[in-house]
Amino acid sequence: MELSVNDTSTYLYTGGRPFDRQQPVVVLIHGAGHDHSVWNFQARQLAHHGFAVLAPDLPGHGRTPGTPLPTIEALADWVEALLDAAGVVHAALAGHSMGSLVALQTATQAPARITRLILIGSVAPMPVAPPLLEAAAHERNAAHAMINQWSYTPASQLGASPVPGVFLTGLNQRLMERQREGVLANDLSACNAYQGGLEAAARIAIPCAMLCGERDQMTPRKAVKPLQEALAKVPGGARMIVIKDAGHAMMAEAPDAVGDAMRGFLTST
Repeated sequence: MELSVNDTSTYLYTGGRPFDRQQPVVVLIHGAGHDHSVWNFQARQLAHHGFAVLAPDLPGHGRTPGTPLPTIEALADWVEALLDAAGVVHAALAGHSMGSLVALQTATQAPARITRLILIGSVAPMPVAPPLLEAAAHERNAAHAMINQWSYTPASQLGASPVPGVFLTGLNQRLMERQREGVLANDLSACNAYQGGLEAAARIAIPCAMLCGERDQMTPRKAVKPLQEALAKVPGGARMIVIKDAGHAMMAEAPDAVGDAMRGFLTST
């Protein structure tokens, strides 16, 4: 599916079903150096269970042309423009890593439009290690190797996969290589510079779930606590869901568990 967002043709994956804005809408926001394809399993699961799914390639990523946006705030503005272009009044947001910051900021900027929030692999602030920032800017292959090492569990590094025949780190390597030059460096810099996460979280008053990989090295469980505590206005408190035996790339390493957790939260009362 393609939509014109801010006068740019934008690609969106709808989970293999026609987009129907009369159904509950869920927007899935990918992380740094990625595109919509990181959501393939979860998008299909939600789309085939009564949700209207929009998983966009953010500006300058994947099949969406243009220049990647330099800040989390600019990306949140863009998500609002996407909702306008799709004719969506209300939507739930789910974001992974950088995408979680975008989802959080969007929910703060447009509180009347966002119904639920799912933050996956999220911390605030989200500092990026200087060696990774340097590698992303000047040596992409080294940056990709760092991300693979820190995003996947040792079993995945050795070839374990929930999908027979799929080498997860190799797949992620190709996905990052497909992005345009400078995209990863831009995205990591945006994450590193965003300092408004805890302030934004303090203003959230809609149901929120946080998914954390049990073996996440990039956004470890102990680092999630400040963000969870900042979500003090969330009805019943932010729901923490730990995905067993998964790292930061939990949508790939534990697709069933992540999809079930997302759908369970979105359908809960």
